[in-house]
Amino acid sequence: MSTTLYDISVNAINGAATTLRPFEGKVLLVVNVASKCGLTPQYEGLETLYEGKRERGLEVLAFPANNFKGQEPGTDEEIQSFCSVSYGVKFPLFSKISVVGEDQHPLYRALTQAQPQAIGDGPFRERLKGYGIEPNSAPDVLWNFEKFLVSREGKVVARFAPNVAADDAALVAAIDSELAKAC
Repeated sequence: MSTTLYDISVNAINGAATTLRPFEGKVLLVVNVASKCGLTPQYEGLETLYEGKRERGLEVLAFPANNFKGQEPGTDEEIQSFCSVSYGVKFPLFSKISVVGEDQHPLYRALTQAQPQAIGDGPFRERLKGYGIEPNSAPDVLWNFEKFLVSREGKVVARFAPNVAADDAALVAAIDSELAKAC
């Protein structure tokens, strides 16, 4: 039997070792997040999306990462407190990981290999260049708040650029399409 996304070891935000196995059979939106990023207000939209669709089987899984200009400097406890107090986040948070580079977490290696191109990353890539930031090349994660959509069967079915908001029509349509499919 081959390894699936569900078998990859991760840590919950409280440090407890786990996997994504508890989310098997759900539609997952896996997002690398940061507390000090211009995109941080996306937490609000992600929570709204989660609250609106979790009863149909959506789980938003947030993985804090400090890979982009040090925009997630906090400890897991500080991150959890920030998300709860500032944005009322109730979706699952995990321990901080690396999403790019030599120390890239195996989950993000699997996600980026399964879906090397993000939908809508051109404008954001150009925006980064405008700030004097040389963007990562595909398949690497471009920036904070990149979103991977995983089917109920554990397959990565889509990937969305960091600036694609939680209420973006294409993202919502992709999620709804996956939620409509039976396990």
